[in-house]
Parts: sequence; structure tokens; C-alpha cells
Amino acid sequence: MKALLFSLILFLFYFDFSEPKPLPLNPFDEITVCHDFGPGMEQFSDDPEFIKLHPAPDRINYSAMGEMINFDTPDGKKASGYFIPASNPDSDKWLFVYQEWWGLNDQIKEQADIFYNDLNSKVNVLALDMYDGKVTSDPQEAGQFMRSANEARLQSIVLGAQQFAGSEAMIANVGWCFGGGWSLKSALLTGSQNIGSVMYYGMPVQDVEMLKTLNSDVLGLFATEEYISKEIIENFAQNMEKAGKDLEYKIFDAAHGFANPSNPRHDPEATSEAYEMAIGYLRDKFGE
Repeated sequence: MKALLFSLILFLFYFDFSEPKPLPLNPFDEITVCHDFGPGMEQFSDDPEFIKLHPAPDRINYSAMGEMINFDTPDGKKASGYFIPASNPDSDKWLFVYQEWWGLNDQIKEQADIFYNDLNSKVNVLALDMYDGKVTSDPQEAGQFMRSANEARLQSIVLGAQQFAGSEAMIANVGWCFGGGWSLKSALLTGSQNIGSVMYYGMPVQDVEMLKTLNSDVLGLFATEEYISKEIIENFAQNMEKAGKDLEYKIFDAAHGFANPSNPRHDPEATSEAYEMAIGYLRDKFGE
């Protein structure tokens, strides 16, 4: 009887009567998806004149340095991307690359490789597949892809890539056209891990309160065009100033898509100048 009483006292002494502790969270559980960034380039996808700005790209045959990978996303699906790992496997430096409206094609993979080499192989480069495998060279179909892309899914892909990079990752972003807008959106979505954004002729987010949350400045490389117009760009500059954020930008005397070598309207001189601005900006962000 004494032994039983002693055991009961020990049980009462050691037993934790506090509220039960919740199970560890899935790393995606606290991620909120579907920020309202306002209208993007999809608003123009049915406009014949906008489609004319995007002539079918020339075909290229490119032997890529990296490989396609898969990663989890907060919506419970898988996403994919073209990945070139840094030469140092412990590197926390990451560059997210965002496609034009054509999809993740060989031209984007080639650009990812160029950035990788010019960042001295010290930065992990990940080109995100924002269309889940869809690629085209037809302007009408590209417009359909962009218009039908689900915003929540697009954001989930970005957040999945952030999770893949890890909580210590320092993330910079670059993109063109559709991807130019997503370079800025990615900078907003990745929060305190964001260190920079390069926008090539992409539609900017104009919400001042949202821009206040940016963790970096922005480099804008724009074209002379009607849709992402001088007025829109100057309004963006004003909103960035109101938000207390730095914006460096240039409007090149060149057509939309001028920096794409597979674009029949490619402008080599503007491309070279814009790239020197972009790679200089990224080298500074990564300390290379």
C-alpha cells in the first residue's frame, strides 16, 4: 500500500497538467497566399496591339548548365525550376529568375546561366517555372497562358521556392516582361529575405502600403512603349518615394522585349547597357 501511495505521489509531481502543446507546424502552415498586387500584364493579354509587341521568338538550341528540379509548394502541389547550384554548397546567396510570357524556355535558361557565370558561380540560381511546364512560341497562346495563370498558384510557386532555398537564404530577383512584374512581386513575397529586384519592362506594383514592406531597393529597366508607359513608370517612382524606398530606373529607346536575343526586335546596344546595370546591381547585392 505504501509503495502504491509513493508511486501516486511521484506521478502527481512529474505529470504536466498544463495545456497540451500543439504539434510542430508544417513550414507552410503560416504562409498566407494571394496578396492583392493589383492589375498586372494579364490585363493586356487580349489586346491585339499588345500581342504585336511580342513577335514569335527565334528558335535557339542551348545546352544548359543546370538541371530541372521539383520542390514543394504551400498549396500541396509540386513546382519545378531550372537550377544551377553555387560552387560552394553552403552558399546562402540565391537569385530567382522569372520567365517572359512564353514560359520557362531555353532562352531563360541561357540567361540564368549567364547570370550564374558573371556572379562567379557563387550564387545559387533558380529559374522558376511559373506555368507548370507550359511553354510556347506562339504570341496568342502565350497571352492565354498569362491570362489563365492563377494568382494564388503563382504566389505559391514563389513561396515554395523560398522554402526550398531555406530560411537563411538571401534572395535577389530578376525577370523580363511577365517575369519583370514577378521580380518585384517576389521581392514583396519573400519579405526580410529579399535583398534586391531587377525589373525588365514589367508591370510594377503601385500600392504604396505594399511597397513600404519592401526589404530592398529596385532597379527598373524599361522600354519605350504604350502599355508599361512613361506615365506608369513615373507613377511607380512617385509611389516608391512615398513608400520611402529607392528606385533607380531607365527607360531605354527600344522596343518591349529588347533584351531578348531571340526577339526579332532585339536591340544589342540597349541589351548590353541594361545588362551592365543589372549585373552591377546584383554583384553589389551579393557582395561579389
